[in-house]
Amino acid sequence: MIHNIHNKIYLVEVLPPKQDSENLELDLNKFCTRYRKIIDNKFCVCITDNTMGNLSFQGTEIIEEFQLPVLPEQVMIHLNTFHRKDDLDNILNTCLNKGIKDILVITGDGSIRLPKLRPADVGFTNVDSVTSVELLNYISREYPGVFSLGVAFNPYEPEEYEFEKMKKKIKAGAAFIITQPLLGRNKVMKKLLKKYPQVPVIVEAWMSKKLHLLSEAVGYELTLNNEYEPMTNLKLLHDLYPECGVYLALLDFKTQFDLIKETWL
Repeated sequence: MIHNIHNKIYLVEVLPPKQDSENLELDLNKFCTRYRKIIDNKFCVCITDNTMGNLSFQGTEIIEEFQLPVLPEQVMIHLNTFHRKDDLDNILNTCLNKGIKDILVITGDGSIRLPKLRPADVGFTNVDSVTSVELLNYISREYPGVFSLGVAFNPYEPEEYEFEKMKKKIKAGAAFIITQPLLGRNKVMKKLLKKYPQVPVIVEAWMSKKLHLLSEAVGYELTLNNEYEPMTNLKLLHDLYPECGVYLALLDFKTQFDLIKETWL
């Protein structure tokens, strides 16, 4: 991630089609078009994993099926704990074979349609459930030195609780941090950057005007006095956190994509 930060490479989020898509061919074509557009513009494509508990196609299987290009520093996948053990290993082995190095490891959102890793699946007998910490440990142990593993940081959670979790994540092998979306300045960020000065930090910019969706994502009600302007907030984040990378969530490819080429100067 240091390379992405120093070279001002945006991390651009793309959601794979849902398994129950009403027009799968159209959605797959849209995914592939966006994927290639991000790569062609020398940004990094970040592929989510069953976002909000919705059963979706895996980014790795779409990359394989459509022979999408994988370039160094330009592809990242999210990987959560809601998988069968054999599916988890298949995803990781595909990443290994395709040269995908960057993985954002998260606990994730579950649903009745999603299986969940059991502690024994990843070599643990002293925990009740698998979180990102156990999954990090598993990947670090089974694929030593292969991947660069990232983790999430939620500045809206109680501060002491979130920093205690981060301590465990770093110990388990986390090499970079991506925050939940920030709306301008956040008081917890100063402490995070000071506590982990050697760990690359990427701040997430919410590119949709729909703040209620952001509230659902972070688990807390978020409101602003004025109407939210994503591009204004993006530029503000660059000013506030010049040492950080930037992850773009829910980017509008029709109205915003061409504008972001001029926002990181």
